[in-house]
This record gives sequence, C-alpha cells and structure tokens, in this order.
Amino acid sequence: MTETASAKRPWVAIVLSVVFPGLGHVYLREWLRTGLWLVLLFATAWLVIPPDLIPQETSYEAIMQASRNLPRDASFLILGLRVLNVIDAYVLARQTTRTDPVESGRQCPECGHDLSEADDDLTFCPWCATELESVEEAEADSRFKL
Repeated sequence: MTETASAKRPWVAIVLSVVFPGLGHVYLREWLRTGLWLVLLFATAWLVIPPDLIPQETSYEAIMQASRNLPRDASFLILGLRVLNVIDAYVLARQTTRTDPVESGRQCPECGHDLSEADDDLTFCPWCATELESVEEAEADSRFKL
C-alpha cells in the first residue's frame, strides 16, 4: 500500500500554520501556495510596518518593544493574514482528504478507508460498520451500468 495525500490530517496543517505561516502548506506539499503565502505576508509586513519601528539590535527586549509600538491597523492586518493562512491550510487538507482516491483499489464506499489489508470475506467496514457488497455483486452491478 502506498501512502497518499489522504493520510494528511487537517489538524496537523492547522498547528503547523499557527506555528509559522506556510508551514501547514509545506506539510500538504503545496509548494506554490507556501511561496505565495510567504511572499504575501512578508510584503504586507514590509509595507505596513514603519521603518523607524524596526529594531537596530536583535535582543528580545528590542523586538518586544517594537511589537508593542506597532500600529493597530498593521497588527490587525498581519493577524488577519495569519488567520486566513490557517483557514486555507485547513480547507486544503480537508479537500485533499476527501478527493484523493486510495491507490489500493478496494475501499469503503461510505468512509473511504482502505480495505485492501482487511479480510476478503468481511461483510462490513471495520471502521464505520457500513455493509459492503461482495465482489460478485459489485461486478454484476458494473456490467449492468454499461
């Protein structure tokens, strides 16, 4: 069984995006979106943060003082972009989970879990308990649909 993007968990993408913008997209292997979010966030910060607020030294106290002096509009704009980044990573992870097929070929029609390693004589999905069609019934149905 090969691992697909359907194994990506939305909550991991959320946590990574909260830690650093674009990191959730890196987890999802969305390289273009990662770059676009980083460019958007850094360009916004460069445009809205006054140059006189940028500290000359890189001490903790200097950085904290600069962040306290940041204009309210700039803070809200950067926060809004961070929130949109987290939402985008979550939505993308959910879409990827729902749309990517399992490559093994046999999956539950209800929950989508991979059933290739389950017993062939199972009549239900071990994850969601949905009744499964037998292989013969599925083949017969597919012949009639043509």
